[in-house]
Amino acid sequence: MNLKNIIEEYPNFPKKGILFRDISPILRNPSALSHVVDEFSKLFHTNGVDIFAGIESRGFPLACALSLKYNKGMIMIRKQGKLPGITIKKSYGTEYGKAVMEIQKNSIKKGQRVLICDDLLATGGTARVAADLVEKTGGKVTGFAFMVELTDLQGTKKLTKYRCESLVKY
Repeated sequence: MNLKNIIEEYPNFPKKGILFRDISPILRNPSALSHVVDEFSKLFHTNGVDIFAGIESRGFPLACALSLKYNKGMIMIRKQGKLPGITIKKSYGTEYGKAVMEIQKNSIKKGQRVLICDDLLATGGTARVAADLVEKTGGKVTGFAFMVELTDLQGTKKLTKYRCESLVKY
């Protein structure tokens, strides 16, 4: 299945000069979503994953679909102020400004192997923060699963110590 034919493009969103690649049509299409899950299943052996982490918000459906397929748990890495309880936070710069991400302190058991999922890898800043948060909770990042990668932004350079897999590259 050619996912590039399903992904929609929106010029000048969220600001002028940006070409937004939208994975929403994949999520609306059960065959396409199933294909995505199957492809990541081939790339990552689930015996090496204890729990799936989704980065807010478009990483949630992918992490959830993988966790259901393999009967494993799923956790959320969210923007500041969205998670209850004790959290660990990290600030960082994004393509559009500054942000703070957080994870619940008790969401990962020490030594658990975590596959981090997101819709898109751009500059790698958000993914790098997600990895740092997982590691601060005692987890071990086994890799990243991205539906889309914007290769010209070189996001993998911030993730060199991790395995990164992307199904579609632009």
